[in-house]
This record gives sequence, C-alpha cells and structure tokens, in this order.
Amino acid sequence: MSAKKVLFLSPYPFGKAASQRLKFEQYFNYFEANGFQPETSSFIDEKFWNVIYKKGFLFQKIFGTIRGYIRRFFDLFRLHKYDIVYIHLWATPLGPPFFEWLIRKLSKKIVYDIDDMIYKSQDSAINNLIFMLKGKDKPVALMRYADHVITCTPDLNEFAKQYCEHCTDISSTLDTERLLPVNNYTNDKTVVIGWTGTHSTVPYLYLLTNVLQQLSKERKFILRVIGNFKFQMEGVDHEYMDWNAAQEAEQLQGIDIGLYPLPIDSWVMGKSGLKALTYMTFGLPVVATNVGAAINRIITDNENGFLVKTDEEWIDKLKYLIDNPQERKRLGTNARQTVVTKFSIEANKPVYLGILKSLT
Repeated sequence: MSAKKVLFLSPYPFGKAASQRLKFEQYFNYFEANGFQPETSSFIDEKFWNVIYKKGFLFQKIFGTIRGYIRRFFDLFRLHKYDIVYIHLWATPLGPPFFEWLIRKLSKKIVYDIDDMIYKSQDSAINNLIFMLKGKDKPVALMRYADHVITCTPDLNEFAKQYCEHCTDISSTLDTERLLPVNNYTNDKTVVIGWTGTHSTVPYLYLLTNVLQQLSKERKFILRVIGNFKFQMEGVDHEYMDWNAAQEAEQLQGIDIGLYPLPIDSWVMGKSGLKALTYMTFGLPVVATNVGAAINRIITDNENGFLVKTDEEWIDKLKYLIDNPQERKRLGTNARQTVVTKFSIEANKPVYLGILKSLT
C-alpha cells in the first residue's frame, strides 16, 4: 500500500517557530513510519524569516510577502495530489479568506491546526489595524472548511466546536527523551530564576518588574532571560542569553525556578502553557499566573507548581522556593512526571496519528 500524502501549509519555515516545532513538525518521522508522507510549504521563506521580526527592512518584507503569495498560488495546482492538506494558523496572512476558500474547493480533506486566539483583536488601535489587515475572518473560515480542527487549549477547543464537528485539543508537546533534568536541587550556588520567550511575549515578563525588584531586596538570585531581543531590568541581577536551538537544553538546565507570568485577559485564554511545560520537562518548579483553563490542566497548585495572581503571592512563592530546595525538588519531580504522562511526544503520538487515519 502506497503512503498517504499530507501537505502541511504553514506560516513559517520548517524548524523555526515554536508553534510548529513543538506541535506537528516533531511527529514527521512517526507519520512516515505509519504510512503517511509529509511535505511542507511555508508562506514565509528563509530569506523573509531572517528579517520579519526586525525593525525596518520594509522592502524585503514586502517582497517576502509577494513571494509567499506566489508560492501559495502555485500550491493551488497541486492540492489534488494530497490525501490531506494540513493548515497551521493561516494559509495566507492578509485580506478575506479567498485563498482559504480555494484551498477548500481543491482539497480532499483539511486539518486546521490553531494554537492561538488569532481571531481576536488586542487592545490598541495599531493592533486592531493590523488585525483588520490580516483578515479577521480567516481563522473562523478555516474552522468551517476543516474536516478536523486541532486546538491547544480547552477554551479554544470550545470555540472551534461552534464551526467544526470534529475538534481535538492537543497541547504543545515536549521531547522528554531529549530534554532531560539535571538540577541537583541545592542552594550551593545562587538560585537562578528563569524565563524564556520572544520579543512578542517579553512584555509579559515585564509584568513582574515590581515583583522581581522587591524580591531582589529580600533574597539573592539571578534572573536568566533567554530570547531574541534586548533585555534590561533595573534593580535586578540578571543575565541575558540569545536563544539557540543547539544550546536550548543547556540554557534551560541552568535554571532552578521557572516563571510563567500572563496578563489576566481574554487574549491569553488561547495560550497552551508551553513555557510552563518547557520548564516542567526539565524537572523545574514553575510559578505561573492563574488564568485560563489551559494552565489549570497543566499545574495543580502546590503539587507540581504554584498558581498565583497578586504581586504578594508571586513574592511569597518565589521566596519560599528560593529558601527551600527540597520543595523545588518535590514540585519539579512531579512536574516532570506530568509532562511525561500527558504532554510528551510519546503520549500524544497516537492522538495525531488517529486524526490522520480518520480522514483517509
């Protein structure tokens, strides 16, 4: 029997974006071993990726967008060759869902994978303008067109059920065989409190500026920030590291406590808790903002992490973890087991495969 062909239409080049790397991309070898032949086509090519999040480079971005649309145009002529077309986030970024409608008409079966509430606008005039330009109807249209929708949080899954009968909630998943804990849970050295993210999520870390400044007056610690931006926080002893795929594990293994702050608003209901899961994979205790169903299915307060809301709670829990290395070990050990059992690649292989098999 010949392999079933699956075309993955994604925004970003293969292996570059966490929303793809830590969801479907890491299952490609497994798909191939079980009778499916994955191929990819990204809207953003490598050249565009290198400048897309940098200031300036206007003409490069314009031409990168044009190249993306040309690529999608030619994709239309080969859709009929595939048993399944798997769309992540969006097929094209701007305007009404015209390309998406064409893809529906020309495809045998469609899986739509959405891992953020990109159908919602954020609270600023600039963001709302960008939201309109990006095409506010695309995500909902793709939910309507899809034969199966994959989401990443309970809130997002409930929303998708309004438009598609078949929806499955699959969080971001971690490679627990590659990402291993090494922490010795002692206070033999200065405790490192860590956060990892991108330029788009670092404003969430700055929500803790007052917390971390106050904590610095009461306890000695180092704040380790891993990302792709410039970082400063006055009054806090910190170190910044550029995120590097080859050194990702080592960078995170040097952390003792993970931070997962979020604003308390409807936008974050689509967040899968990836940062928290990443820390937990390394056997680290996490202190997280208690907002949304996703974080509550990942963290059980005082069992495998701490859930907090106020600045006072943030400070109290961080001081407690700094002072008590055995509690870091208890929570971190439970956290690692949570990921292995529920949020690892191994645990979710049959879920992804079952969706593909149901459509062929």
